[in-house]
Amino acid sequence: MEQPTKRSEPPETRVARPRLGPRPLPLHLGLAVLAWQSSKAALPLLRTGSLPWKAHLAEAAVALQQNLAKTASEAFEDAVAREVDRRFHALLSGLEAYRAHPYRRNLREPPAVWQEGTSRLLDYALDGGASRSPRSGTETRPPVLVVPSLINRAYILDLNEQTSLLRWLASRGFRPFLMDWDRPGAEECGFALSDYVAGRLERALDHVLAQTGRKPHLMGYCMGGLLALALAVRRGEDLGALALLATPWDFHAEQAAQARLVGDSLATLAPLMAVQGELPVDVIQGLFSSLDPLQVITKFIAFSSLAPDSPGALRFVAVEDWLNDGVALAAPVARECLGDWYGRNVTAKGDWRIGGEAILPQRISLPSLCILPDQDRIVPPASAAALAENLPGAKVCRPAVGHVGMIVSAVAERRVWQPLADWLADPAP
Repeated sequence: MEQPTKRSEPPETRVARPRLGPRPLPLHLGLAVLAWQSSKAALPLLRTGSLPWKAHLAEAAVALQQNLAKTASEAFEDAVAREVDRRFHALLSGLEAYRAHPYRRNLREPPAVWQEGTSRLLDYALDGGASRSPRSGTETRPPVLVVPSLINRAYILDLNEQTSLLRWLASRGFRPFLMDWDRPGAEECGFALSDYVAGRLERALDHVLAQTGRKPHLMGYCMGGLLALALAVRRGEDLGALALLATPWDFHAEQAAQARLVGDSLATLAPLMAVQGELPVDVIQGLFSSLDPLQVITKFIAFSSLAPDSPGALRFVAVEDWLNDGVALAAPVARECLGDWYGRNVTAKGDWRIGGEAILPQRISLPSLCILPDQDRIVPPASAAALAENLPGAKVCRPAVGHVGMIVSAVAERRVWQPLADWLADPAP
């Protein structure tokens, strides 16, 4: 085990700082202005019937035009202007309420039992991990090696005392080990995906095997699911089972043109990454926003109506803080993710390689579970379903939740956590 490197201060010792989010704020404000001002600009086209509509909206468009013909022009324009003004003020109110909210994450981490560079392995069965004692008869449940995304911080799986999948699993007799990638340091800025999987992740697995004497189950979330899949292909004989949560595979299964545009952005971003050695957080957030440009605006308008001390408001702020605490991607990793995954769809084509080895799910013989949230806007359900279809004998679960909601929503324990724990306890096909 290498000596730990200097890290940012832990959450329990951080001084409360002004919030920067939602990041990048100028982009979201610009999108709001553009969307609502275009509503005013489109009024003349709407009245004349020359505004283009999608085919499935054609009938509704005709009915709307007929109703407008019965309405005084000035009155309708005034109503649109009032609605634009109302929405903009609601958005600003939601933003200010978020930035001024008193919530701060203050949760002591479990100890790191292994570390290389900025990557650590946190053991949730040791002091500070499990918030409750294991249930009687569950103490012999297997260790679980949990792999999060490289893009967002790992603590979404341990958000706070009220919402922590890892502490919940620990309280039920499992021994979760969380791979915390943290921000790329001087060494990691030169890393490709093979360095993370064939290097860091495989050595973390070796540590779990040595410390527990048991084959762990492997669980991956989002991008972390792809890293876990690659580990399972390379080291399946050292694992007990494989659980993949909202893991993409066919990046062109839905909105292929949009995925290719993300891939094409690599040419524009190349000079920036050449200078900085990484893809900055705000650029990553901007790329995610392109998947659903008005989603941030809509959710902050909704947040403006919540009581600050309500459970919904506290959960919203906790998740937003996590989203805005993202990490940069090492430039080689960013090139693979944008160019290979989104642009060329190498995963679904069978061309993705880690350490020179083809990552083909058909080669995995482990008991497997794929959880495909059917309200996912980050990983289209069809993209994740393509992976399930190629995993031999995989069990599929389709909860009615979203991509982040499957981990932290009010219904996550009932719809996702409990089915996941039941399967981890007995993953036999």
